[in-house]
Amino acid sequence: MTKNNFLKGAAILGVAGIIVKILGAFYRIPLSNIIKTEGMGYYQTAYPLYTLLLTISTSGFPVAIAKLVSEKRALRNYRGAYKVFKVAFLGLLITGVLTCLFVFFNAQNIVDSLGNGNAYYALIALVPALFFVPIMSAFRGFFQGRQFMTPTALSQIFEQFFRVTIGLSLTLLLLDRGKPIAAGGASFGGSAGAIAGAAVMIIIYLMKRKEINQELNVTIQEEEDSSIKIIKDLLIIAIPITIGAAIVPIMNTIDTVIVLRRLQSVGFTALEANSLYGQLTGLAQTLINLPQVFSMALAVSLVPAISEVNAQKKYGEIRSISSSGIRVTLLIGLPCALGLFVLSTPIINLLYFNNTAETIDNTGKILAILSFGVIFLTLVQSLTAILQGLGKPFVAVRNLFIGAITKVFLTYALTGIENINVKGAAISTVVAYFIAALLDLISVKRYTKTRLDIKGIFIKPLTSSLGMMFAARVSYLGLINIIDDRLATVVAIIIAGVVYGILLLVTGSLTYDDFNLLPKGEKIADKLVKLKLISR
Repeated sequence: MTKNNFLKGAAILGVAGIIVKILGAFYRIPLSNIIKTEGMGYYQTAYPLYTLLLTISTSGFPVAIAKLVSEKRALRNYRGAYKVFKVAFLGLLITGVLTCLFVFFNAQNIVDSLGNGNAYYALIALVPALFFVPIMSAFRGFFQGRQFMTPTALSQIFEQFFRVTIGLSLTLLLLDRGKPIAAGGASFGGSAGAIAGAAVMIIIYLMKRKEINQELNVTIQEEEDSSIKIIKDLLIIAIPITIGAAIVPIMNTIDTVIVLRRLQSVGFTALEANSLYGQLTGLAQTLINLPQVFSMALAVSLVPAISEVNAQKKYGEIRSISSSGIRVTLLIGLPCALGLFVLSTPIINLLYFNNTAETIDNTGKILAILSFGVIFLTLVQSLTAILQGLGKPFVAVRNLFIGAITKVFLTYALTGIENINVKGAAISTVVAYFIAALLDLISVKRYTKTRLDIKGIFIKPLTSSLGMMFAARVSYLGLINIIDDRLATVVAIIIAGVVYGILLLVTGSLTYDDFNLLPKGEKIADKLVKLKLISR
């Protein structure tokens, strides 16, 4: 896969991610306005644990499947690639059955141990998702290994659409029965989405079955790997990736336990602690997750791209793809982080206007802190994907683990200070991702021997982002005295986006190849070359 093709794959997933996040906004924003921070506290108590169990059962396998399928296809061993998928599918199916049964029979004990028994309905409603997501993950890994990102993109869109429509409908229908049950209705949206996403993947697979069979007939004859060997190869790749992917949900679960109990230890009631936790995870954290749409799209494309050229020992291409991945990540992460920082409270007021002024102000302060984590979180995702493609997943696990341990101690210490309270968890999250990103960057440079272009990769995107941040703040302050506060926020964001695009051209941050990601991008790029705004 060339660098340009890898970026196109990321672009497909990025567009799908935007659609998914827009749909998600129609979910989280009204949801938080319907069940308020109390209901979001119940919802978010169940969700990190669900995410942890889901991560353990599925996260490493799609990447492992994609990596092995990509490597075997690079050698034209199509039959071997297909056998990897079949073995992995059966393994994930069994894992899904075991995981959903475990949660079904232990849900009440789990939420009681977390100190939030009312989150029972939110957790039990997610049980069907624990069965269907592993099935969906097997198909996604197979198609990603074929460098065909459209099935993953479509399944993500359908999954989110059904999650939003079913989740919101049930929340409204069940609201009269209390917020704990309403939160359960919201959670069931995740199960409905998983069923829809799995159905889409199966339909696409059946449509592609003829093409797959044709490949199997022209495969280069090699000694076929046994199922035991495939399982071993999958586990060698999947286990460290799963451990690494589980660290973040584990961190969130630790937050659930530490934050709720530490807040109560310094004088907050159980209801107040739950509300503050809802502000952190249900409101502010949701916005921090938005830029991950692009960084995760890059990460999904990076693994098979790096794996393929690494199998072919094309070291120059490895360095080129790695540098490009880091640059594009910063082009996304830096403006998102600085934009969220400078407009933190106005954005919270725009989206969560149905909450009290005190809640909006406090959540804005939390978001201002968390915003800097966007830079490091997006970098961690892209750098981890590069290390996974190079066959060094344990390195990424080690680096993230060091950050996670730091977070545990900082969260415990800072949330126990009454004036800092829940903001301590936000500070510790930023520090954790900073440490992991720095260690990952050092590791990537070491293993790829890449000499990073400091000016092109770091300075130009930072300069453009700072200019964008200044434009956002000045335009907002200038507009609030003329138009409504929320409208001023929207206009300021639009102005900031336009200014950022202009500054990317002025500073030379965009390359000719970047425009090939857009529809008719080559024609746009040619015109910009004539205007001497970019070079070919």
